[in-house]
Amino acid sequence: MSRFVTCLWFNREAEEAAEFYCSVFPDSRVLSVDTTPVDTPGPKAGDVVTVEFELDGRTFIALNGGSDPEYTDALSLEIRCRDQAEIDHYWNGLLAGGGQEVQCGWLIDRYGVRWQVAPESLYELWRGDDEEAAARSFAAMMDMVKLDIAALEAAARGD
Repeated sequence: MSRFVTCLWFNREAEEAAEFYCSVFPDSRVLSVDTTPVDTPGPKAGDVVTVEFELDGRTFIALNGGSDPEYTDALSLEIRCRDQAEIDHYWNGLLAGGGQEVQCGWLIDRYGVRWQVAPESLYELWRGDDEEAAARSFAAMMDMVKLDIAALEAAARGD
């Protein structure tokens, strides 16, 4: 069991958001839905207050905290993908229903949560001994919205 659990704050969409994320990530499920026994500044007695869910083995809590939370680019969740098909799957899945593309593999889902969808190999391209290859792949990434593994690797090779 991990000691770190990511808590995502929502106005009243915690259960909807948890179900949405579970539909995008394989091997994911809602673990529990908790209601509050008393009125709070956000949820009222009997309303859903937290939803614990698991995305690919990692535990999250969705909290109906009331008011409209404001996520910023200062914190994002990064998904490291094995191949372009995985990038496409998460990119399209997280944008569904009103998400927004940003740049350099970043997107904002319909709840305002920031995500980075990147290939596992991205950092390897930058950490090698060839500084020019690293610079070319980094420059290529800066011009992309959704990341393209083949184009990043071609840039690193100088193609």
